Amino acid sequence: MSKNLFDLSDEYEEMLNQGIRLSGEDRTFFMRGRVEDLKQQLPPDFKPRRILDFGCGIGDTTRVLADAFPGASVIGVDTAEDALEYARTIHGCPEISFCTLEEISETGSVDLCYVNGVFHHIEPEERPAAVKIIRTTLAPGGFLALFENNPWNPGARMVMSRIPFDRDAQPLDPIETKRLLRHCGFNFCAARSLFYFPRALAALRFAEPWLARLPLGAQYYILASK
Repeated sequence: MSKNLFDLSDEYEEMLNQGIRLSGEDRTFFMRGRVEDLKQQLPPDFKPRRILDFGCGIGDTTRVLADAFPGASVIGVDTAEDALEYARTIHGCPEISFCTLEEISETGSVDLCYVNGVFHHIEPEERPAAVKIIRTTLAPGGFLALFENNPWNPGARMVMSRIPFDRDAQPLDPIETKRLLRHCGFNFCAARSLFYFPRALAALRFAEPWLARLPLGAQYYILASK
């Protein structure tokens, strides 16, 4: 796995904002947009008991996942100890917990794994091992939703160039991500593309659901099952 990307939550927030402020939105907009779209793509009767937020950082999305799936226990996993400590302080509660990557084997199986913006920080030769860790943690029939910045989108590349910890990252395109998951034993379910229009063009966002199958949005995700 790649080295820790940040240690202090305020530093992470400021670095991230250097890029995403170009969109006119804050990161909460993107967190909620990802989770809402994912929830709509999962089977209507899917009721996860346990969810893994792989690469949870300071835990904000872990909280969004817990709110979106009432009754589920959500576990945030990361390699940055200071980020995890912050996450426990701000978000820790009976339904939300956090642990290190080394402790993931002790968490038990999960029904859904959410991953956002993690794999472009993992060296290409190490990505299959990371996917296999996730697959081992998933229960049979469980789902993986792997979100990535889209290198085919000029705006996404511009945003990444402005974020210090993303400048040297190696983004995966949708075809590469799908191939990686299939190679590691996952069954492909769907590919979705998100966030086409910045706030200045918000009037056009009504069209985004119809554009979701075109791999040109600022982010995309592959939904796969074990």
